[in-house]
Amino acid sequence: MSRQDASLAAFVGTTPNIGTTAASFATAYRMAGASSDPIAYFCLNLKSAKVHRFLGEDEPEVSLDKLRPELIARTLTPDKLRRAASPITKLPNLHVLFGNLVRDQAEFFSPEEVNHLLDVARETFAYVIMDVSAYWDNAATVCALRMADVRILVTTPALSHFQEDGKRWINQVSPLFGVTPDQYETVIIHNSHGSGGYRMKEICKELGTTSFGQFKLGESLFSQLDSGRYEEWLRSDAQGKQAMDEPAKQLMQRHGIHPIFKPGRTQPWHRKLMTHRRGSSS
Repeated sequence: MSRQDASLAAFVGTTPNIGTTAASFATAYRMAGASSDPIAYFCLNLKSAKVHRFLGEDEPEVSLDKLRPELIARTLTPDKLRRAASPITKLPNLHVLFGNLVRDQAEFFSPEEVNHLLDVARETFAYVIMDVSAYWDNAATVCALRMADVRILVTTPALSHFQEDGKRWINQVSPLFGVTPDQYETVIIHNSHGSGGYRMKEICKELGTTSFGQFKLGESLFSQLDSGRYEEWLRSDAQGKQAMDEPAKQLMQRHGIHPIFKPGRTQPWHRKLMTHRRGSSS
């Protein structure tokens, strides 16, 4: 797959602080772990960037706001973008662009700047996961969702989230920018108190979207997020190892991200032959 064909997937929550960042980063992490291709994760939440905290980078050296001179001048290049995105130590093919840390400048990002960033991203990485704000009042949310090849709507089984927030943003506002509800796929976030409430089928019917996956929040996850050890949780925790695994596989298959061959998964041909002969003789 050529870099020019790189796809963009945008994750947007119906409601702030429900786990959209955790779900989107887990998807990027799973994709990078299953492939040798360069996978990027862009925090495009201009007003509430948090992934740097989740990864233990309280004051990252490079973040989205520090790229503004290049974005304004339209001089960002694949090499500059690659240097601005921090690799994950245990997963060096995952490149993370930390979000805007100067929140009072959020309104000054223009659509042209965001479009330039994403155009260069297509040339730089094999796949880009974008995490955007739940509010449609900024250039990053609007432009990322307009340019995305895949749009993932993150919500919860709470009626106030998927019906009130979801329908008003996705059914009322999103079409104003040319993105209709049927162009979204849905991820349901379940909290640590259980998976009660409305089911995926009911939520998708209400929103007019299709099902994509589920993500469970637990007490062990919250403690890891607060202490900056989210990557460790995804890598080591029993629940974390499975987080967003199936959705990541779907994206890889859909967009031609080739998985790494892992020895031991395929039985050698001579062993298959011996097994077949034993079965025939019995």
